[in-house]
Amino acid sequence: MSAFPVTRDQFDAFMVPNYAPAAIIPVRGEGSRLWDQEGREYIDFAGGIAVTGLGHAHPHLVAALTEQAQKLWHVSNVLTNEPALTLARRLCDLTFAERVFFANSGAEANEAALKLARKYAADHFAPDKREIIAFTQSFHGRTLFTVTVGGQPKYTEGFEPLPPGITHVPFNDLAAFTAAISDRTCAVIVEPVQGEGGVTPATPEFLQGLRELCTHHQALLIFDEVQCGNGRSGHLYAYMGYGVTPDILTTAKGLGGGFPISAMLTTAAIAASLNVGSHGTTYGGNPLGCAVAGAALDLLSDPVVLAGVRRKHEVFIAGLHRINEQFGIFRELRGKGLLLGCELAEAWQGRSREFIKAALDAGLLILVAGPDVIRLAPSLVISDDLIVEGLHRFERAIASLQA
Repeated sequence: MSAFPVTRDQFDAFMVPNYAPAAIIPVRGEGSRLWDQEGREYIDFAGGIAVTGLGHAHPHLVAALTEQAQKLWHVSNVLTNEPALTLARRLCDLTFAERVFFANSGAEANEAALKLARKYAADHFAPDKREIIAFTQSFHGRTLFTVTVGGQPKYTEGFEPLPPGITHVPFNDLAAFTAAISDRTCAVIVEPVQGEGGVTPATPEFLQGLRELCTHHQALLIFDEVQCGNGRSGHLYAYMGYGVTPDILTTAKGLGGGFPISAMLTTAAIAASLNVGSHGTTYGGNPLGCAVAGAALDLLSDPVVLAGVRRKHEVFIAGLHRINEQFGIFRELRGKGLLLGCELAEAWQGRSREFIKAALDAGLLILVAGPDVIRLAPSLVISDDLIVEGLHRFERAIASLQA
């Protein structure tokens, strides 16, 4: 350990400038609260960008990590391990899936899904069945493949040439999708709730239409549930609430409750195309990550916890409506479960980041989803008292900006 004090200035001195972190440095968390170096307390409505779904330092997760850390950390994919096998079986038991691939991040899970879709098409169809359809304002990761598939050009600028064979159509526009899909389409990837693009849920009719057209054209339907999965929507996975089953599902973020792990779920027939040596990852399925994710899944799959998410959604929405009656600052409130988007009224559009600083000053952590939307993604087990207190702090932050 360094004998020198750690300060925010060291980020600018030693780290690549692709982030612009806030002035504070959190050093401790418990439940839905964080404390910084100065001992100041914050209520966390950000959840590490929808990651800490069970709050900070949850005792059940800490126990699982501690127990596994004393046994086995890493063996590589030359061997398998008990936590990985246990977690894979449970994910299959709880979902449509028959096979699981573990990785470390949402981008890696999506990369695996997209590679699998192309490989499955190569194994079973004509050579020209390679097209992938995605949607405007989508976000699927930061690798070159996934950032190209994502529907936000600002993330691809300067990284050209981009991988070919990818088409984008408007989200929730079934007519445009119907015109775009063809027998050359190998896969369609969609977020049931667009996260980074503005916290916009898909309509049930849209997802049902995707399912029917993918089946008709023998294209694989991929649901990216990196952000909206793992209980975030009020269902273990959002597809369950929609009643539309994909061919492949990707998940990360809340799966490990803060420990890096992701998964791609699919059927046995589709998974067969990722034969030995066709894809891999050094750390994917490591015992530590899988042990923590298994402990998280104990709680995330609990019907009582999931019912609580749906109820807390209503508590948040009611509180946000009360704030809006006072300030008239939101054009629309939307989202599913505890993934909430507050679209700013016209007079405030383009200024969402100002709310992050104001909220921080009021002792609250929030997020944005683009320049016009404030995003909230708190712990799924946050107490009602902290929701109320956090909304009071949000109110003070808004008042300070209006002043």
